[in-house]
Amino acid sequence: MNGRHVREDYSARAAEYVEFLGDIEQMDEIDRERIGIWAEGIDGRVLDAGCGPGHWTAFLADRGHDVEGIDLVPEFIAHASTRYPHVPYRVAALERTGIEGGSLGGILAWYSLIHADAEELPALLAGARLLLRPGGRLLLGFFDGVDGEPFAHAVTTAHYWSIEGMTALLEGAGFSVVDSEARVQDGRRPHASISAIAVRSD
Repeated sequence: MNGRHVREDYSARAAEYVEFLGDIEQMDEIDRERIGIWAEGIDGRVLDAGCGPGHWTAFLADRGHDVEGIDLVPEFIAHASTRYPHVPYRVAALERTGIEGGSLGGILAWYSLIHADAEELPALLAGARLLLRPGGRLLLGFFDGVDGEPFAHAVTTAHYWSIEGMTALLEGAGFSVVDSEARVQDGRRPHASISAIAVRSD
C-alpha cells in the first residue's frame, strides 16, 4: 500500500465518495448495530483509523464515546471537521498517529486497511496493538475472500481476506479474536468483520 498513491486516489474522488458513502444513514443498519455494540464495551479513548468522511466517528461521539478520527485524505478531514464540528479530526496515518502507546481503549478500522497487501498488513496490525492498552478492543471491517487477493476497487487496488486468514494475522500481532461475522448481499462484494482484544504488547 503506497500511502501517497492511496491519498491521491481518494483525494481525486473525495466529493463523489462523500456523496455516496459519507452519511451514517447510507450505512447498513447491521453495521450500525455491530459498531455500536462493539463500542459499548470500551473503556477509554477510541480511534477511528481511516475515518473517511467522519460519519462513524460522529456516530460514536454521539453515543458518548471519547473518539478521534484520523485519515490520510485532507479532503475527508476538511469535510468531517465542517460537518461534525463537535468531533476531533486530523490528517494522520495509523502507523504515524502521534498517540502514546498503550493509551487507547479501542480502535475502529472499518474498511481502512483494505489497501494493505500481505506484506504490509501484519505491521499495521502490530502497530494498532501497540496503541491499545491490554484488553483494548479492535474492530476490523474488510472484504471477505481469498487471503491477500487483489482486486480493482472503485478508488484504488484493494485486497480480500478470509476470516481465517485475518484471524491468523491478528493472533500473530498480539490479539485474541472475540467474534466475527460475514454476509453476502446482492450487488456487493462479500463483507466480513472481526472483533479482537489486545492480549500482549511485546
